[in-house]
Amino acid sequence: MLYFEDIEPGQKERFGSYHVTKEEIVAFAGRYDPQPFHLDEEAAKRSLFGGICASGWHTAAMTMRLVVDDFTSKGVASMGSPGGEHLRWRRPVYPGDTLSVEVEILEKKDHPKRPNVGLVKTSWTTFNQKNEPVMTLIAEMLMAKRPE
Repeated sequence: MLYFEDIEPGQKERFGSYHVTKEEIVAFAGRYDPQPFHLDEEAAKRSLFGGICASGWHTAAMTMRLVVDDFTSKGVASMGSPGGEHLRWRRPVYPGDTLSVEVEILEKKDHPKRPNVGLVKTSWTTFNQKNEPVMTLIAEMLMAKRPE
């Protein structure tokens, strides 16, 4: 198990491989972000995106899945997150793209009210298969300290 004490600012890890499909883009958009450029091929061709692309919220959800599957589920003492900031969608995500994520530890500090918990500030960058950033986020993670 990787605890708060085991991580240091500057550490980076890149992981994951998530293949994006048109069906998934349309299904997510139909339920959560029903804008024409996420749902309709002809409308999307006329948009500034030039074709159907994933909702930014869908990109964030796919990123979260990669982080949980390949980072937090592999023995990191994560206790959730109080939130994030500076979320940016840098490029559209299209059907056929394959996503990966890089997480960098920016800083860590003791939780002000819980002595057994630390706060870890992280930078997330989601990349497409061309190694182009498609999303960035600064997120905080609550992390358990090593039991005494």
